[in-house]
Amino acid sequence: MKISAVIFDLDGTVLANEDEYGAAFASVLKSLGAKVTSDYPHVGGIGVEENWPGLLKKYKIKTKKTTQELAKQTQREYLKQLAKVHPKDGFEVFIKDLKDSEIPIALATSNEWVMLEATFEKINIEKYFDAITTGEEVAAKKPAPDLFIKAAQKLGVEPSECLVFEDSNSGIEAALAAGMRVVAIARDEDHAKSLKKAGLVIKSYWEVSPELLWRL
Repeated sequence: MKISAVIFDLDGTVLANEDEYGAAFASVLKSLGAKVTSDYPHVGGIGVEENWPGLLKKYKIKTKKTTQELAKQTQREYLKQLAKVHPKDGFEVFIKDLKDSEIPIALATSNEWVMLEATFEKINIEKYFDAITTGEEVAAKKPAPDLFIKAAQKLGVEPSECLVFEDSNSGIEAALAAGMRVVAIARDEDHAKSLKKAGLVIKSYWEVSPELLWRL
């Protein structure tokens, strides 16, 4: 099948920031009295505020804070660590090769635009994307397909001709529901095992090239 566009998720896919978001969630959880043992207490891909109902239930937390307030607190904790965040290994070389092949490229993230602005000020990656879609622009975030369908519309291509790069099951499910093919990027072996629904699982962008994508 023809690939007419490539769509990237941001957190954990373009950016190596899983540890920083994990620490941000853990910090807020601990401030609420929870005992956190996991480095990644949250569910990737679904959005920060969307994580909090499940976390409050899982850790049996009683608080007067709203999920919106908890999300803002989580984002503040994350921003404190933004200086540690950088693009995934090999990403910038790979995406420059994509740009050279003149294929349209989009960013589709459940995160908020204000967080992208902070990111783009620190990390010079905005220039790589022909279109950007955030969670505020759609009725339903991942695993619903809305974000990816919106991104395809902005690029003017059919969803069936899009290839998505993702790092979460919710993102993979969203892309598949949109009728797109998926390459998953894993942070380690255990994470890779959880991403089997993707057509291809990689651990670094050094493993892929535009020529390889055309054969998927």
